[in-house]
Amino acid sequence: MIAIERAARPGTGAGSDFNLTHARDVNLLVVDDESTVRELLCAALRHAGFTVAAAGTGQEALDRAREVTPDLVLLDVMLPDLDGFEVIRRLRGQHRPASGPQTGHVSVVFLTARDGTRDKIEGLVLGGDDYVTKPFDLEELIARIHAVLRRTSGDPTALLRAADLELDPEGMQAARSGEPLRLSPTEFRLLHYLMTNAGRTVSKTQILQRVWDYDFNGDTGIVDTYISYLRRKIDNGGPKLIHTVHGVGYVLRGPKS
Repeated sequence: MIAIERAARPGTGAGSDFNLTHARDVNLLVVDDESTVRELLCAALRHAGFTVAAAGTGQEALDRAREVTPDLVLLDVMLPDLDGFEVIRRLRGQHRPASGPQTGHVSVVFLTARDGTRDKIEGLVLGGDDYVTKPFDLEELIARIHAVLRRTSGDPTALLRAADLELDPEGMQAARSGEPLRLSPTEFRLLHYLMTNAGRTVSKTQILQRVWDYDFNGDTGIVDTYISYLRRKIDNGGPKLIHTVHGVGYVLRGPKS
């Protein structure tokens, strides 16, 4: 089974009190014909603890997928031979030759400069799990990879834990030190997002987009308001878990020893 709880990257400040599965248990395949981008991604993902293979063309990607059986493929659409959409068709078993790799289960995140709505729709219809446009933020990309792996791991309802905080996505319940927390739907979504990215700073803009599904319009006051609501319920009487990163956003992490 794919690891479903995020491993802390070196330097993120996530403590040992977080119940996290090592990302090194996850195999990634990076497919991009630009060597500079490919090397940057491979270095960042290895630093995050993943096992990473790389390919520069569509055919090479199919060959490497057969060799390494990746859990997730980061796939550029604009490749010199087979485009990314054809690669995913073959990876998903659609229009795949009899000799093609048996990797129909693999998760796919498109990583491309093609940001048109039609391209995004085609990629998602073909079975892409996410669509990230260039230029991109490495921190956000890694967070999205973890989110896709959790959704496709075979256990999307697994409990999330951080220190003495526990969240049940399926039951829509949360508790701290075994004591149930009474959260509104929005507070629950916000806590879920923070726990999904435990140990990693997330910006107010990212929170606004992920929790409220809003495009950034310059006003992130609602994020601050709901963080305040959540703190009153989460951090009331116990060690502080929700921390402000001034000028950036927030991070959920355990108390420092």
